[in-house]
Amino acid sequence: MKKQFSHNWSISQSSLRFLIIIVLVIGVFFRFDNIDKKLYWGDEVFSSLRISGYMQSEMNDQLSNGRLLSIKDLHKYQYPNPEKNTIDTIKGMILEDSQILPLYIIITRFWVECFGNSVAVTRSFSAFISLLTFPCIYWLCQELFESSLVGWIAIALVAVSPIHVVYAQEVRAYSLWIVTILISSVALLRAMRLKTKISWCIYAATLSLGFYTHIFFTLVAVGQGIYVIAIERLRLSKTSIYYLISSLAGFITFVPWIWIIITNPQPESVSWASAKQTFFASATRWAGIFSRTFLDLGISPSDPGKLKIALIPFILIILALMLYSIYFLCRRTSKEVWLFVLTLIGSVGLPLLIVDFVFQKRYATSRYTLPSVLGIELAVAYLFTTKLTSIYTKLWQKKLWSLVAFMVIISGIISCTLSSQAQIWWNKVPEKNQEYPQIANIVSQGNKPLLISDASIIPPIQIIGYLVDQKVQFQLVHKNQLPQITNGFTDIFLFHPSDFLKAGIEKIYNSNLQQINDFLWKIKNPPKPKI
Repeated sequence: MKKQFSHNWSISQSSLRFLIIIVLVIGVFFRFDNIDKKLYWGDEVFSSLRISGYMQSEMNDQLSNGRLLSIKDLHKYQYPNPEKNTIDTIKGMILEDSQILPLYIIITRFWVECFGNSVAVTRSFSAFISLLTFPCIYWLCQELFESSLVGWIAIALVAVSPIHVVYAQEVRAYSLWIVTILISSVALLRAMRLKTKISWCIYAATLSLGFYTHIFFTLVAVGQGIYVIAIERLRLSKTSIYYLISSLAGFITFVPWIWIIITNPQPESVSWASAKQTFFASATRWAGIFSRTFLDLGISPSDPGKLKIALIPFILIILALMLYSIYFLCRRTSKEVWLFVLTLIGSVGLPLLIVDFVFQKRYATSRYTLPSVLGIELAVAYLFTTKLTSIYTKLWQKKLWSLVAFMVIISGIISCTLSSQAQIWWNKVPEKNQEYPQIANIVSQGNKPLLISDASIIPPIQIIGYLVDQKVQFQLVHKNQLPQITNGFTDIFLFHPSDFLKAGIEKIYNSNLQQINDFLWKIKNPPKPKI
């Protein structure tokens, strides 16, 4: 394989490397561009609560007592402060979010403590970690394909891959998960090649990192186990023995958190996945998930059907490219290569496919299929490398595949450009969150505004807290309680009020309510300010 690439690679090394470096710089730019301008949505708000060290029950008791609150009061439960330490952060995850693994949250807490409390700083850790994807995937290609060229092409694909850029700007563990998948994959291949005790110890350490990064890393580890068993042909060889010992060591380190998950289950955290879906809806969903690897125009379920239909030809072309790249990989490489890529694609993808199509659930989301995305990108990188540089490829075929590779890169750049300018992208569930910026703008226009609510603080109130002007004050109460509205506010709004709150305000304060949208009401004749 190495000889197959060597002829053309040596001739075009400098120019191709220069072009890939340009693409890499563009990808790095998109990971940090407008990083603080995107909607700080529900999942990120929950992550910030965990980072702060407070529990949700504790926050609700301290804020929903009817006193006047500033944005600073809300942010107390979104950033680290001296009242809570790392132990409190771990305690909050154990008791309220056991399905969230602690490694990302703990490291991000230290990051924010070092660099300051802001959206840009909090998100920048994910963006920074995503930069490690480039050397890791290059190293993986060196181990897997024994070709630096495949590594460079893979870097270019990942650099402007819309799905990578989207999750590089989110306060969740997905960027770290990608890196741990790549590192563990490199460690496994290296251990199988070197067959030394230290290399297997390194692999065991990478497993431990992965287990404490994302719950679905366990499926990736199972896929790696299937790969080793298949390569060793079920023989109890030295490699198999070392693998079993390393896997057991890595798994033992994760046993304490497994016990935490069992004793503190949080079934409501994945209640969204219980919605039934038809076969057609699942197929459409999967097509959209995989196409976002190279093309993402921000289409969400709330967008018009005509727009989705218009994208069908492009999605089909991308899916065809992916399938052909996997077929090409299986035909042209050894079992050790293609089986590794297939197990990486199928480790998480296959179980989610079964759950979606057999049990008609909707567990499959772009963030859960990232291991499959990595496998597909490896296959496409190998396809492009072979077609562009192989001495057996005809000139007209090289030109054709050069055009295909160029279009893939351009579609990624266009997608990243669009998402960088959007406040709400599909990953932030616009059908549920698109009204928050409008609400915040209306409230912030008041001279001295007050926002009253008996809705849940997390996520809606905290989301609003990131959007409104500093002059806005809040008054939060529990359900079936009424606030004591003080004088001095020029504009008083009710956000997501219950029927009890609306009726009570109208009766006690002899006020009329004007509905502005589905979530916001305004008191037309608020209490007069004191003279």
